[in-house]
Amino acid sequence: MLEIAGRLLATLSAGHRVAVATVVSMTGSAPTVVGTSMAVDDTGAALGSVAGGCVEGALYDLCTAVLDGAAPGVQEYGVTDEDAFAVGLTCGGVLRVHARELGPADVPVLAAAARGEEAVAVTALDGPLPDEVPTPTRSGLLRVQGPDGGVEVFVEVASAPPRMVVYGALEFSSALAVVARAVGYRVTVCDARAVLATPRRHPGADEVVVDWPVRHLAQQRLGVRDVVCVMAHDDRFDADLVLAALRSGAGYVGAMGSRRTQDRRIAELVERGVTDAELTRLHAPIGLDIGASTPGETAVSVLAEVLASRTGATGLPLTDLAGPIHRPAPTPHP
Repeated sequence: MLEIAGRLLATLSAGHRVAVATVVSMTGSAPTVVGTSMAVDDTGAALGSVAGGCVEGALYDLCTAVLDGAAPGVQEYGVTDEDAFAVGLTCGGVLRVHARELGPADVPVLAAAARGEEAVAVTALDGPLPDEVPTPTRSGLLRVQGPDGGVEVFVEVASAPPRMVVYGALEFSSALAVVARAVGYRVTVCDARAVLATPRRHPGADEVVVDWPVRHLAQQRLGVRDVVCVMAHDDRFDADLVLAALRSGAGYVGAMGSRRTQDRRIAELVERGVTDAELTRLHAPIGLDIGASTPGETAVSVLAEVLASRTGATGLPLTDLAGPIHRPAPTPHP
């Protein structure tokens, strides 16, 4: 439920009752991830989506029943019988979904998740909630010892959003900020040129900074989930900035430029002592080959490469691949 925390919090704050159905486990080729939720409020309005339309009708009825007084509980949806096929989950997977009504005790964790902070929500599925529950690194089921025996609990973990730091306040950067923020990145656009680095030019960014790029990057604390995109190349700082990005701790580093620019950049990086291992981590020219040319198309190309790098995916058409379409939850960049 934490992926729709802002909407749930707003609905509760408006005085409405809300029931939420959350995927607590899945097997097979299910079209969702653990922790995804759909909710229904006391006006009949639906929030969120679980399975791309597969089981939404059934979950709407489930949430409505909880609001009408039905006990919280776990339901299973799949294609192992006619009833499962009737709800539309034809992709071959099985979902276990827990539905319950939210209350005042849920507000603090929803508020933290809505602010982009780390948040953990714990729900007991078959007994009273134990006093102590270990916190895993990702959402999932745990079996813990309660006062009356073993209790199955679902722990939903929401991490602080990963960061994308974009250097160069270009139209390409503005478009990239929009699409990156839509998939959960907290985006900073930085440029030394005050006339270009303005919130008005980059409304999709969370933060717009006027600073010398190399100096700004030196002040950042980045980790394996974070991204640095160098979208403008300036001979005064290009190689220094790219080298600093490769050594910043960011999991993905990409740089825009022509083949000629990249050849010159590599030569300058070698002069500065870049290692072979560092060079293999540099995505330049940035983006996947999808025929992009406009700022919007280029933003899609760059974000597609960032996501493929994060998940270890191939970037190839799904038509050309076999096996499950939906991968496990993303792991940090290698």
